[in-house]
Amino acid sequence: MKRLLAVLPLCALAACSSEPPPSFAPLDYSYLRPIVLKVANLTVVNNYTPGPAEAALEAQDPAPPGPTLLAMLQHRLQASGQPGSGTVTIQNVSITQVNGNLNGAMTVDVNLTSADGRSTGFAEASVNASQTAPDSGDPADMQAALYQMTKTLMNQMNVQLPYQVLHNIRSWVAYGGAGADAASASGGSAGGAIQAAPLNAPTGTAAPAVSTPGTPSTGAVNTNTAVPDYLPGAGPAALGAPQQ
Repeated sequence: MKRLLAVLPLCALAACSSEPPPSFAPLDYSYLRPIVLKVANLTVVNNYTPGPAEAALEAQDPAPPGPTLLAMLQHRLQASGQPGSGTVTIQNVSITQVNGNLNGAMTVDVNLTSADGRSTGFAEASVNASQTAPDSGDPADMQAALYQMTKTLMNQMNVQLPYQVLHNIRSWVAYGGAGADAASASGGSAGGAIQAAPLNAPTGTAAPAVSTPGTPSTGAVNTNTAVPDYLPGAGPAALGAPQQ
């Protein structure tokens, strides 16, 4: 009996010192303003197949990068309803572990074609990041590291994607009334859709509306602590991504 009583305080101490398992908020980017393109329909596909080692890491990630990126693209890139078609393709969405480091990369292609096939548009957004992999052997530490890697890549992509679209296929972006109305009709945020003057806009046309970090959104408000409270669109420099 004395031995049992002596063990009980130790068990109680161990129970008190144990930490609850970490929780990870979903990486939801639905509060960000959509990019409305002048096509009747947009198809978003994931063409990347992870290798066995990558798949094993993805299985441990509380926010798997493939589904997270796919969901963001399906929300952010919307069709205006004008003639034409487009395909948004995930070419790479990987996290690998090499020499004690976690290396992540994402590449997204946007291909657009007019209804008569005579006009095409192309933009590509690529981001990458690297961080030290945990060596504790604790699965919770690896989960946290993978979650942070996905979050970092997504933050960068949400800057790089609108930058590359406006830099390379600006004429395909729906400007003002027509595009915003179509976005509203399709369930998008009319007031939050990217609006800018075309490159050949006449003198006196309003300057492009460019979002900058820290500027309040005119669309939905971010209430998710897992994503940063800024409006992407200021260009790659906003997150230190390489200029292209």
